[in-house]
Amino acid sequence: MTAPVVELRGIGRTYEGPPEVVALRPCDLVIARGERVSVVGPSGSGKSTWLNLVGLLDRPTTGDYLLDGVNTAELPDSARTELRSRRIGFVFQSFHLLAHRSAVENVMLGLLYQGGKRAHRRSTAMAVLDRVGLTACAESAAGVLSGGERQRVAIARALVAEPSLLLCDEPTGNLDSGSAERVLDLIDGVHRDGQTVVIVTHDEHVAAAAPRRVVIRDGLVCG
Repeated sequence: MTAPVVELRGIGRTYEGPPEVVALRPCDLVIARGERVSVVGPSGSGKSTWLNLVGLLDRPTTGDYLLDGVNTAELPDSARTELRSRRIGFVFQSFHLLAHRSAVENVMLGLLYQGGKRAHRRSTAMAVLDRVGLTACAESAAGVLSGGERQRVAIARALVAEPSLLLCDEPTGNLDSGSAERVLDLIDGVHRDGQTVVIVTHDEHVAAAAPRRVVIRDGLVCG
């Protein structure tokens, strides 16, 4: 039986005080391979804490997190960093691209832990840019692209290493409605191709597109 992509076992996060803050109460959650899940909740509910834990950007204070069956609680920081780079693709609201580097160079950054010759990394990045419809923009500096184009470059960078999990944080938050719909259509297509997708969002329209919804409120995870 194939292991789930994400398995949380009593995972929680408390920040030391004073005063002590329970940002995420211990929770159990499984996300199967190929699922598309939206994570919603009001500001201050614990969504960012949850995202940081699932994205291996922070460690829990209680519980275990298994990513592709690997118990990340047992890993040193260097191994967590490599696992994150190979297994998780991130898409952020603010793109996080290098403005003066070309689109293809930005996508190639997603292959830093893959090694291999530069020519191979470039051809792989070009193939993913073609997948997101940006072959014509490959040599353009990221800073001159539109918001929608930059987000598609960011999605290409997130996908280029063929991650187990595509983790999106408000992926349409900085986009006009037309660009947002194109990005959502792209994410739909990626999911149909078998990619496991988790989207953390305040946007009800974005959340409604996912077959499964996880609600976080006052640090409590439901769903």
